[in-house]
Amino acid sequence: MLESSRVDAQMMALVARVQAGDAAAFADLVERCYRRIHRWALGWTGDPDDAEDVTQEVLVRLHHHVGRYRGQARFTTWLYQITRNAAIDHERRRQRRVRAAQRHLLLEESARAATPGPDAGIERAELLAAVRAAFKDLPPRQREVFDLVDLQGYAAVEAAEMLDMKPVTARAHLFRARRSVRRAVLERHPYLTEEHDR
Repeated sequence: MLESSRVDAQMMALVARVQAGDAAAFADLVERCYRRIHRWALGWTGDPDDAEDVTQEVLVRLHHHVGRYRGQARFTTWLYQITRNAAIDHERRRQRRVRAAQRHLLLEESARAATPGPDAGIERAELLAAVRAAFKDLPPRQREVFDLVDLQGYAAVEAAEMLDMKPVTARAHLFRARRSVRRAVLERHPYLTEEHDR
């Protein structure tokens, strides 16, 4: 307990120097915090590479936000919260990349199945052009939700939060957007309906 208090006191002294404009003090602060942040990040991510990414993000956030630290909580407590938030954000981004990759594979498989033969590449290009055209014609809110969920890989709940709307509203916009895109694509490429019905 005494050791923890001593470490906090030393860090807070460095923070005061950083806030006073001492650039060298920030380098000292990073040196004192680095291993602690990395241990916390490793506990959250369970992976050394991910922990390193989170640690670098925390250091960037620390640089931007250290001026806001006012000492209401112990510095290590404040720093832990920054690390925790960075780790959670990192995991969300990782999950979005996984979902986007899975969606991309499914689209690739669907395109190959729906457009066999030597003209497959041409038909697939036409299909993508039809989707892009339909996307541009969507109303703004539908386009935003469709973009965030189906193109960028966010969950519908995350998109709702980002767009400051209720999840049920976001899902309604997404349903309408998907229906409009599908209808527009099938109008331009009716053979897809025939392939689907076989």
